[in-house]
Amino acid sequence: MNAIELKLLRNAEYLQYVKDYLGIINLNNPTQLGIDVKLSTFTNKISELESLYKKALASEKTQELLLIDERRDAAVTGLNYFLLSQTYHFEITKRKNAQLLLDNMNLYGSSIARLNYQAETATINNIIRDWENKPELIAAISTFNLTEWVYELKTSNEEFNTKYLSRTQEYGDASPETIKLKREETNVAYYALRDRIDTLHLLVETPPSPYATVINQLNALTDQYNKLLVNRTDSSVSGNAENPTA
Repeated sequence: MNAIELKLLRNAEYLQYVKDYLGIINLNNPTQLGIDVKLSTFTNKISELESLYKKALASEKTQELLLIDERRDAAVTGLNYFLLSQTYHFEITKRKNAQLLLDNMNLYGSSIARLNYQAETATINNIIRDWENKPELIAAISTFNLTEWVYELKTSNEEFNTKYLSRTQEYGDASPETIKLKREETNVAYYALRDRIDTLHLLVETPPSPYATVINQLNALTDQYNKLLVNRTDSSVSGNAENPTA
């Protein structure tokens, strides 16, 4: 049967290829072909790989994280704009207090809401720690009655961190290294099945071979994915390749 460099397929492509391969075989009466044992192993490995891949791509916790992240972004952005507006207050004391809080926020960088998840969590923790422990900042917050705002920022940040850690534990089983290992296991099952079909086909003494149809169909599938790899190489040479992330 036609060969393909499986390692060159990105995760999504690889998963689709082996699923298509499995689908074609299942349409050709595998029991009658005498390949049930190898096919069962291949099927199980594909299921395990697909489960890991789906877990890495999407999680209920991911959607929850996005919502909580929007909450804390809104809180930190709202506080920033409020304090910025108060730096123009007609009362000198309020102008000074607003600038005091803004300066403290700026100690930890600008555009806090645009930081990556972990950096934003750490930054907000630092700000909250200062605002809860430094007398002059506590007084400034009291001046503007910002206790509820600060509570919302602290609570949403803590909720985000708890959910993020929970998702990280969930993703541990679906790390890139784990998926790589599962791909290798699937490769072993793939080659065992492919070689089994090839061997049985070669052992047929009287044509036509009952394996000819499925082999032709599998070769046609493999050719399609080989063209995909060739086109990617051509694009890479011309400088238009996609980012090779799986």
